[in-house]
Amino acid sequence: MTENGLRWGILGAGGIAKAQVKDMKLHGFDVAAVAARDLAKAQAWADEMDVPRAYGSYEELAADPEIDAVYVATIHPAHAETAKIALEAGKHVLVEKPFTMDAAEARSLVDLAASKGVVVLEAMWTRWLPHMVRIREILAAGELGDVRTVLADHDQLNEHVPRMYDPALGGGALLDLGIYPVSFAWDVLGAPESVLASGTLTDAGVDRETAIILRYPSGAHAVLQTQMSGVGPNRAAIVGTKGRIEIESVWYNQVPFTRYDERGEVVERFEETAPGRGMHFQAAELERIVASGQLAGEILPPEQTVAIMETMDRIRGIIGLDYAAL
Repeated sequence: MTENGLRWGILGAGGIAKAQVKDMKLHGFDVAAVAARDLAKAQAWADEMDVPRAYGSYEELAADPEIDAVYVATIHPAHAETAKIALEAGKHVLVEKPFTMDAAEARSLVDLAASKGVVVLEAMWTRWLPHMVRIREILAAGELGDVRTVLADHDQLNEHVPRMYDPALGGGALLDLGIYPVSFAWDVLGAPESVLASGTLTDAGVDRETAIILRYPSGAHAVLQTQMSGVGPNRAAIVGTKGRIEIESVWYNQVPFTRYDERGEVVERFEETAPGRGMHFQAAELERIVASGQLAGEILPPEQTVAIMETMDRIRGIIGLDYAAL
């Protein structure tokens, strides 16, 4: 660690890693190395992204004493294995969402990080975007009254992405896209007491679309929807007894929201954004937690990540999406 923060390594040389590193470099983070299973691929990626060092294995990067933290950007089924390599080496780890394939894998990583005394954080970047920070302030102040309903969808047309249709690569709408609205509902309402779901599976056995209703002890509901065969509105709303918030499309990005009172009158219009996509905020959160001497923050602690994966497991069980059987 330097006076300017942690020294980062990137495990996985793909598109999501490029998006993350672009934002990190834009905001002054020290990205020192990248690793892939193919050295030529890692070197080409490093050259393109102006990253100093490239490794042909994840183990080599994890063993680098000049790396303090790593960002895991491999495909879903490899998240647990790749993160474990870094955690075993004593690195702090930011794991791309979905955190793992299931809750059991999530629990294993969280327990390993605790035993090593390092930070592990799910890269649900939306949690730290300016509009979500402001929304949590509004909710904490009680300005919406009692929250009764959360609405969110995440629909994309992904027929051109073979990975999404391949069960061996963790395909389907739920893990790749549905994690956003499920995590959003957890952020606003916390742990659900019951889960309802309905899904349509492809011939390969992964879900093409899934509809979800989460019910809470207060009687509130989250009504969520995801699909990979069509582009939806990709908007979200929070409805309370004293008003509502409507987040514009695409709601999990840096976009405006409007807050209305119980009469439907506009009382706030929020449009604040940060340069770039905003993915640097999650790296900043990991660095903040490390600097604080703690192992978890309040916005997305590891125990909540495990619990969210338990909710995802329940949804998969209901719709018959069983990766182990595919």
